[in-house]
Amino acid sequence: MEMNSGIFLLVGAALFSIGLAIVLLKRHAVMVLMGIELMLNAVNLNLIAFSQNDPERLQGQLFSLFVMIVAAAEAAIALAIILQVYRHFNTVQLDELNELKK
Repeated sequence: MEMNSGIFLLVGAALFSIGLAIVLLKRHAVMVLMGIELMLNAVNLNLIAFSQNDPERLQGQLFSLFVMIVAAAEAAIALAIILQVYRHFNTVQLDELNELKK
């Protein structure tokens, strides 16, 4: 059964927009990371939707797998950085981190 790609693209655009809004509006570092992960998942959904137009249907899925690997590495490194920032500043609110601005 062939699904309409437009629905997947619409859901992907909505997820990306929600993730972008979270990144721009929230000031808590973990929430910003969650927004970035939501945006990466929206990109994965769009890659899979576009791969339906590929006759072999493998390139979009391989790109999606690569994005998942990069997202996992990004999340691990970002959480480690957030832990170190919390140990040094005792906060993860991005507005309160101003020592590097000097």
